[in-house]
Amino acid sequence: MEKATVLGYMKDQPRALQAAFKDHEVYTVPFVNKLADKKVKKILFFGSGTSYNAAVVASYYFKHIVGIDARAEYPTVFENYEKADWTYTLENDEILFVGISQSGTSISTVNVMKYAKEQGYQTIALTEALDSEITKHVDTVIDLLCGKELTPPETRGYTVTLLTLYMWAIATAHSWGVYDDEAYKHALAEVDDFTANFQSVIEESEAWYEANKTTIVNSDRIFVLGYGVDFGSALEGMLKIGEMLRIPTIGYEMEEFVHGPTMGLTDKQTIIMFGSDDKEYERMLHFREVFKKYTPRVHLITCQDAQTDARDVKFTYKANKYLAPIAYTVPCQFVAAKGAKDIGIDTCVNPFKDPLAHFE
Repeated sequence: MEKATVLGYMKDQPRALQAAFKDHEVYTVPFVNKLADKKVKKILFFGSGTSYNAAVVASYYFKHIVGIDARAEYPTVFENYEKADWTYTLENDEILFVGISQSGTSISTVNVMKYAKEQGYQTIALTEALDSEITKHVDTVIDLLCGKELTPPETRGYTVTLLTLYMWAIATAHSWGVYDDEAYKHALAEVDDFTANFQSVIEESEAWYEANKTTIVNSDRIFVLGYGVDFGSALEGMLKIGEMLRIPTIGYEMEEFVHGPTMGLTDKQTIIMFGSDDKEYERMLHFREVFKKYTPRVHLITCQDAQTDARDVKFTYKANKYLAPIAYTVPCQFVAAKGAKDIGIDTCVNPFKDPLAHFE
């Protein structure tokens, strides 16, 4: 049997996304049914690592598409220092806790979902492992149709998770009357077309990495900047590069990056910027030109119209702003996985042996 690799899972993403879309009722119907009576007034999304980054994007989807209060939370921070409702105006069963864990074994996420169920909050687990620990501590288990990844870094899992969360949002918007039948049909058609064309995202991302790998893998530090709906994917880009390529990598909300970190910017540092179709796009273009005064290693990743050169990725497929985060993370995956391979790091091996994050 051929050894599983991160690159193999990455290149399987077009198939996995198409398959997940085709079977979307498997995961949208139970979610919509949970919210059908409109009793839920707030959704809290929980996860760690890749799952937290997806939760950040999910909170944007549900606020901006459905129009419901939604937040992404680190499980342990929430359990120790937060409350589900600081206004004390909501009943516990009006708040939905969603625990995202591909493996179903994340200690922090399992613990917060156990707490939530004990306190009478509504609970859902989104997981690929339907007999895992998290499934014992929630009301509803929903299948994450990404397939098991046998390598430590998760790549296919992130993109399929984002697709799942987006499908939840548009299906809920339709159920609640935010989207009429025609708007929902159009949204489904967009997802269908996006997943059918995702192979071009893979190919263009890999070609971009090959054209820029020499400077990227020889960087002193890498920054990944995002804003709006793409901030979660900027965090995911940071995570993937940090855990595989193992160059110091920091993800920032774009505006925050210019409030101090730019003081240490040198020409051996790389900046990767996501150019989302959101309110800060023109400001991002201005920042990009300024950053180039300090380092030539500035890379724009976008579906939008912009002046670009070989340092940039301007995807041929023009995804809408809600689907674009699924595409924008892929170039960072190639930086992480191919970069690691090019400098001799085996991404199939986790050198950190102590089991702090997961139940064994």
